[in-house]
This record gives sequence, C-alpha cells and structure tokens, in this order.
Amino acid sequence: MNPSTTSPKSVRNDQLQREKVFPQKNYKQIQPEGENVTGLTCECGVFGAIACGEWPTQIDIGQVVCLGLVALQHRGQESAGIVTSTGKTSKNFSVHKGMGMINNLFNDDTMKKLKGNLGIGHNRYSTSAASEMVNCQPFVVHTAHGALAIAHNGELVNCESLRKEVLERGVGLSTHSDSELIAQSLCCAPLDISEHDGPNWPARIRHFMTLAPLSYSLVVMHKDKIYAVRDTYGNRPLCIGKIVPIGLGAGKPDVAPAEGYVVSSESCGFLSIGARYVRELEPGEIVEFTRNGFRTVDIVERPDYKRMAFCIFEYVYFARADSIFEGQMVYSARLQCGRELARESPLDADIVSSVPESGTAAAHGFARESNLPFAEVLCKNRYVGRTFIQPSTRLRQLGVAKKFGALAENVEGKRIVLIDDSIVRGNTIGPIIKLLRDAGAKEVHIRIASPPLLYPCYMGINIPTREELIGNKLNPEQLAKHVGADSLAYLSVEGLVKAVQVNKAQCNPSKSGYCTACLTGDYPGGLPEDLSW
Repeated sequence: MNPSTTSPKSVRNDQLQREKVFPQKNYKQIQPEGENVTGLTCECGVFGAIACGEWPTQIDIGQVVCLGLVALQHRGQESAGIVTSTGKTSKNFSVHKGMGMINNLFNDDTMKKLKGNLGIGHNRYSTSAASEMVNCQPFVVHTAHGALAIAHNGELVNCESLRKEVLERGVGLSTHSDSELIAQSLCCAPLDISEHDGPNWPARIRHFMTLAPLSYSLVVMHKDKIYAVRDTYGNRPLCIGKIVPIGLGAGKPDVAPAEGYVVSSESCGFLSIGARYVRELEPGEIVEFTRNGFRTVDIVERPDYKRMAFCIFEYVYFARADSIFEGQMVYSARLQCGRELARESPLDADIVSSVPESGTAAAHGFARESNLPFAEVLCKNRYVGRTFIQPSTRLRQLGVAKKFGALAENVEGKRIVLIDDSIVRGNTIGPIIKLLRDAGAKEVHIRIASPPLLYPCYMGINIPTREELIGNKLNPEQLAKHVGADSLAYLSVEGLVKAVQVNKAQCNPSKSGYCTACLTGDYPGGLPEDLSW
C-alpha cells in the first residue's frame, strides 16, 4: 500500500488491523522493568567529538564526550557508553559502557582509560530491544579493516530487506537491536562497490541508507574519522558544533580557529564544552569529520513525492529548551505554542501557570497572548522518587501528588489556567488538580500545548499502545470531567505546525515538513513490515 496515495483514515484502519495481526514485539517498544508508566519517554542521544590539528591533542576528548552526554541525559537514562580512538591504529578502541546514568558510570578512573583524539558516545532508552547490558551502545564490531563503532538514535522502519541482506551473507545477529543490524550492514561491502584502496565507508553508508530510509541519526567512528548520518526524512535531529578557544566568549565562531568539532543529537550542551553551534545536518546528508575539519561526502535523496518528516514532538516534549532546531531555539517554539493555544481556546481567568517544568514556556506564551499574569502555583519536590515505582494506580497517583506542593498564597480564590505540554495516559493531571483545589483554587482550567496523542510511534519514541492513550478513550469534555477540571482543551494539529514555524529559519518549502504520525496516524514511511524472523 502506497501511503502517499492513501487517505489517513485508511492508513489508521490498516494500522488497527496490523496491531491485531502482527506480533506485538515488532511494533511496541519493549518497556524495561520499572519504566515510567505515566508519560512519554525519550529515545536516545548520540554525541561525537574530534580534535583538530596536531595529535595527540591537548583536548580531553573523553571528557568532552562525557559532558556532551550529560547534556543529553534527558534523552535516555537506562545506559550509556563512550568509545575513543587515538587515530593511530584501527585494531582496537578504548571502550566503557554500562547500565545507569552518566554520573554513576563514569568517574576519574574510567575517564583515564578513555584517552584519544576522537570519540563517540551514546545515552540509551530502549525502543526496539530490551534494557539489557548486551544492547548498550556504542556498538563496536571488528571488521576486516579494523574496529568500527556506531551509535544510533531512532528505530529502523521497514528494514526487512536490510535484515535479509545481512543474514544471507551468513552474518548472525546476537540481539534484536537495530543498532547491531546497522553495524553488521556496514561491515560488508556491497557487491557493486570497488574497494581496491581500502574500505569506502561513505559508499557503504549510502547503500545502508537506500535499504533503510528511516528513522535514524548515526555517528560512526573508524580509526581517525567520524561519520555523521541523518536519515533522508530528517526524522531524528543531528547538528554540528565547533570547539573554539576558551577566551572567545560570545565572539563569532566562524572567524575563530577550530580546536575541534562535535556532532550531537541536540545543541544544548555546546556552550558547556566550549563549542558553538554551526548547523544541522540536512536530511540524507553524510558528513565526514577528520583532524582537518568536516565536509559533506554525500547526500542521499528521498523520493520526490515524499516530504521531510522531522519529529514534531522534539519541539513539544523531547528536546531541551535551549537546543536549536531549524534556526530557532526550542524555547521560542514552545512559547509560540502557548500563544497559539490562547488564540484557539481563550478564557477568562485570574492567573496562568504551568506544570513544572514541561509546560512553563507555553504557559508564558499563553499568559502574554491573553494579557493575564503568570504565577507559579506548584512547587516541585526534586527528591521524591519517580512515579513509576508505585505498585498500583492509586498509589502511583498519590506519588504524583507528593512530587508537588501547592503555593497556597498564589492559588487561594483564583481561577487558574494550568498549562502542560501533553497528556498521555492521564494519570498525573488529576492529582495535581485535586492538590490545587485543596489549596483553595476557585477554578482550574487545563490547556494542553499539543494535540491529543492517538497513535503509537514506530520511529524511536516510546509512545504507548492505542488502548493506553487517554485521547482515544475520552474527548476533551469527558476528560475534563474525569480529571476534575472545569474545562480542558488541546492545541490543534494545525496550530502546532503553525506555531513551530513562526520563528524558524527561511527555507525552501519542499525541504520542510514534520512527522505528526502520533497525532494523525499518517506515517511518513508507511507502517512497519512484519518481520520474517
């Protein structure tokens, strides 16, 4: 079925049928024990760094990668890893990875072992494979041309042809991880590629990309080079930063000498490591980093009838507010979402507030557009365990309430507009509303700065099944009654798309577009195939 000529309704019907027929393990992200059951979970974060000039470098590349991963910790907290290379030999790398958070995995002793002139790292939240040590990234494989390290953000869709090619070459796959599949695919040169002078990694990467159109951002390291790769739809983010002299301050990075370059899922950590944002990778772009700088070595085009499909929920939920996408800061896009929400669903109230911290930027936008004051009404207790550890829904909801305290002086007798970025299962907002009412709120109106989530994601985001999504069970009026709100309204899909484009950099409309599959059921690459193994 060609999704480009099929109506969203028929796609959604086909999806429902597939959910009934196909094995759930192929389509539902496997949740590790203790996973958050109240909201969305981010996918993964990738990071790479390479020193310019003479090697050995004075830059501690291992530390740079580690700090880059700290800045990307919000994208994955289950496991992490760093791989470094001196660039002198392709036989082996320095590797450290394991289960847990960055600050628990890396200390002075482990960092001393991660010496090198280039390196890559990865934060993981499991999507296509379980949360186990064997699935920790970066993946390191030993090829006929030396060691190869790969870190991957995303989830491969419709990759049956790629799996068949790898298995037909006699290569076994020891995990269900897409990242291992990518690594093994790159290990074998396609038959139509000549490699008399050594491995042609860009050609191998291009071949992989033609077999697996989405969804991924990759960093690939071999000996003295790093390759950064973004899928042809631009579904997952990836950007480049330039390490500049420490004394540069706020000076222009384009005129400063480069001490090195970094590549990252997000730009939010660049300033903390002495780097400045350069640009995003284009969809389908393969960028090669060496000690001399970086260059585009290839761009793999998607079909003409397909548009770019950048995940719009990066703006809504996943990305850190100080990251830059499409020439604008994520914070400004969320601010515009709040403004658009106020235009679509205005109301008379005394104050506007947010559920900390996810809805704060949108709440400021709503307040400004409505000419209403913004005031904090919730105080977050940062030392209460995450809500998923509670054994029942009732105790879990009490756990949500214990995460917050109400600022009674700001609440009592007030008509409150409470802004949040999204509602997934609907478990958390009810206890918060009760908390505000117990503190004396006269009215509590809920406004959500995104449309209702209706469909699962097959491209690297852990969105629950349709049955678990509250948007498929209750309309806004019913949901307001269910959670105890005086009213509830979502931002429309059209409003969300409009909001994220207000401050974006000017570009050719044919090179712009968003994936809204979790909101509309319109999947850019079609629905996943049923795997034969």
